[in-house]
Amino acid sequence: MNPRIIVSAVCVYDPAGRLLTVRKRGTDKFMHPGGKPEPGETAVQAAARELEEEVGIVVDPRELTLMGVWLAEAANEAATEIEATVFTAPGTWVAHPSAEIAEIRWLDLDADLPADLAPLLTDHILPALAACGAAHIET
Repeated sequence: MNPRIIVSAVCVYDPAGRLLTVRKRGTDKFMHPGGKPEPGETAVQAAARELEEEVGIVVDPRELTLMGVWLAEAANEAATEIEATVFTAPGTWVAHPSAEIAEIRWLDLDADLPADLAPLLTDHILPALAACGAAHIET
């Protein structure tokens, strides 16, 4: 059995309805902003904290909406899986790379997808978004 990493992640959209993806330093896959909870933190608290630390978006954890929980192959750790609790943030945002984020990229969900996306995105999140009408921006 492969080791499992527990993470929280957030779907964030810009005014054009594009989904925010980030690439951490020293890696080559784009994924959601997010990361591992600190001791005593709930999944939603970790999601809100990581969002602020990684891309400068401040949102109250109570405003995040649970999208789902998925198991996926870890993008940056060999022979490891992640258990990702994924939320959506209300409204639209502007993001700036901070902390360990080397690059951000807004993903047009109606365009051809790049080949450098994390398995959580390609295997679970993008199909779930497509099933519910994709860019459902809440304002």
